[in-house]
This record gives sequence, C-alpha cells and structure tokens, in this order.
Amino acid sequence: MPLAIGDRIVPFSLPATDGSTVSADQFADRAVLGVIFWCNHCPYVKAWEDRLIAIQREYAEKGVQMVMISSNDPVAYPDDSFDAMRSHAREKAYPFPYLFDESQQVARSYGATRTPEVFLFDRERVLRYHGAPDDNFERPEEVTSRYLRDALDALLAGGTPAEATTPPKGCTIKWRP
Repeated sequence: MPLAIGDRIVPFSLPATDGSTVSADQFADRAVLGVIFWCNHCPYVKAWEDRLIAIQREYAEKGVQMVMISSNDPVAYPDDSFDAMRSHAREKAYPFPYLFDESQQVARSYGATRTPEVFLFDRERVLRYHGAPDDNFERPEEVTSRYLRDALDALLAGGTPAEATTPPKGCTIKWRP
C-alpha cells in the first residue's frame, strides 16, 4: 500500500547524480517537499519531464523542493543505471536532486509503483498529495487539471489540495527479481 494522505514522510538518504548524498532532512527549511519516483527510460517520465523541470524552477523561490528518485533495476534496464542517470541529469540541467534507490527500499517504503509518481509533503512533512503531475501526459496544451500545481498552490497558501489523490499514471517500477 502506498503512503496515505496524512502519513508522515519516510526518511531517506540516497546517492545523488552530483556525487552528494541527499536526505529528506536537508530540506527542512522548504515549505513543500515533493518526492517523485522517476527514471530515464519511461515514456511517461519523458513526456512530463520538461513540465516538472519548469515547475521546480518556477516554485523554488516560493519554498518548494522536489527530489527525483529512480528505483528501477539497472541490470534489467541499463538506461536507468546510475551512470546513465548522471549523464541524463547533466544533459537536462536538472534543477532538483536525482537520487538512486539501488536497494529499492525507499520505493517499497513509500508504496510507489509507477514512474512518475508524486508524493507531496507539507512543511510538517505530512503527505498532502499523491498521484500524477497532471491529467494529460501526451499533450501539455490539452491539460485541464494541473494536479501538482494546484496542490502546490493550495499548500503554499496554507490550505490543503482540493484533490488529494489521483491515480499515478506511468510505467511500473522495474523491480529486481
């Protein structure tokens, strides 16, 4: 089962593509923390990637930090290896940490099943939104529900998202045998 709305964040400390180790505690000063399960090869991630980069850039000054976590099996999916992650993060100039969950324990502890899958936590690190970034991965110009942006706006205004959960849409996390 995934974390439920109202659950507290599950701590993590993972290697990042920039050579550092990143933990959830490092962002205690941020008003909102998004933990997003991610990878390189998934067509859904690729479709939403530029939108998530834009959201991080736009909302950073408002106190929002997102971290992307890849938990895919790099043996079965070499495009999701740590070296490939480093290369991709540099190429796209990611404005957020991109972390490698090699043991897959973080994904399991969150109950994540998809890429991308958004877990959005408020200042007290209570889960307030879980699901997809928006309602149209294929055509950004046809998005009618901006789930992640709406949730961010609600949290930054001191409220709660009107829509707290949406079905995550994307590739399944590639579990190790």
